[in-house]
Amino acid sequence: MGAVSDAKKAYRLLKRALASRKAVQRVRRRLAEREPHPPEHYQVAVYFADGDVNMYQMRQWYRPLVELSKHWPVVVLSRSATGADKLLDEDGPPVAFVPTIRDLERFLSTQDIRVVLYVNQNTRNFQMFRYGRRWHVFINHGESDKMYMTTNQYKAYDYALVAGQAARDRLSRTLWDWDIDRRTIEIGRPQADHYSGTLPYVPDERTVVLYAPTWEGDRPSAHYGSIATHGETLVTTLLASERHRVIYRPHPRSGVIDDAYGAAHRRIIAAIAAANAADTSAQHVYDDGAELGWQLAAADVAIVDISAMVYDRLAVGKPLMITRPADERASIDTNGYLSDCEWLDAGAAGDIVAEVERVRADEVAIARLRMWVQHYFGDTTPGVATEKFHAAIAQLMQKWDRWQANEIGAVRTDEDDDDEEADEEEV
Repeated sequence: MGAVSDAKKAYRLLKRALASRKAVQRVRRRLAEREPHPPEHYQVAVYFADGDVNMYQMRQWYRPLVELSKHWPVVVLSRSATGADKLLDEDGPPVAFVPTIRDLERFLSTQDIRVVLYVNQNTRNFQMFRYGRRWHVFINHGESDKMYMTTNQYKAYDYALVAGQAARDRLSRTLWDWDIDRRTIEIGRPQADHYSGTLPYVPDERTVVLYAPTWEGDRPSAHYGSIATHGETLVTTLLASERHRVIYRPHPRSGVIDDAYGAAHRRIIAAIAAANAADTSAQHVYDDGAELGWQLAAADVAIVDISAMVYDRLAVGKPLMITRPADERASIDTNGYLSDCEWLDAGAAGDIVAEVERVRADEVAIARLRMWVQHYFGDTTPGVATEKFHAAIAQLMQKWDRWQANEIGAVRTDEDDDDEEADEEEV
């Protein structure tokens, strides 16, 4: 039995190695067909070491980064072949494929990178931290009250761009001996300035409900996913209503660990297809597209798990409910919005129609929601967050200039001292 298991593992490793080699060759071929990167051009880099499975972490930054590049040219440093391949497919910033340290060093030597942005906590970020004389800045791939948002890894970065006061409060409660005021810069949610997209249905009198669950999680403290506990019941109940339209947007990793979770996810997809076949006017949506924005803006009510989607929706300022984790071991930060949100227990999923109508009509709940929007994101007037994002990068660029000037001044002083010593020797 052991020999058979080892043989299977060896086969999987070989298959993975061959696929990786093919992906590398494909990316290099695609880049060779494009114009080379102009030398000394890019000043901002986004470091992305993940593969295509985590592209959702990059996609939400595409439009803000494209807007930023109008002021400071931006490039994505992609370490993974599958990630680079997907980045080249999509409408994002220019891509530099740097799978090895040698590739990375070679590219950096040809550019004027002053600010490096990070969208996640990949362990390979550490390989980029070795390069000084530039700012390393964590921008994350969302805003939430998950424990991920208070990891001690924040201390590895020079600065962190955070959404608002809630993020600062969260970090202050958790991180010891870290200067929150100096190391964090508030920028709101610049992605919200770019919420857009073509609706895949014709709007009518139906109430649109977005159900956007997260994946099952890889440990008990992160068991936030609701597809198997809430999802099937609430979706089938809404599908049975003639007054509601469902937009189902699950996390792309749903079912990668738990087969039962994946099976529940597939049953929901099948139920949506069956409902649309039975009533073509229903126009329910299973959404697995790359674009995120129109769903958040279009939905009358959103039902989400504890994840960044809570705060993506919160930035819109429209009614939402949070599924309460069925696993009591799941870690919940009740110091912020989750202490005052509209919870949906698994047992109440069958009453979802009444719950949807309740949160839409409850004026007290709506007023409470507005207060939390301000606390998490500050001024959500369209365009304000983008201005804050650009101002934060400008601030870092100015600091870079000052440090560079100080360094040049120090070098010149050393050279002058050497000249004086040489003169004395001659005398």
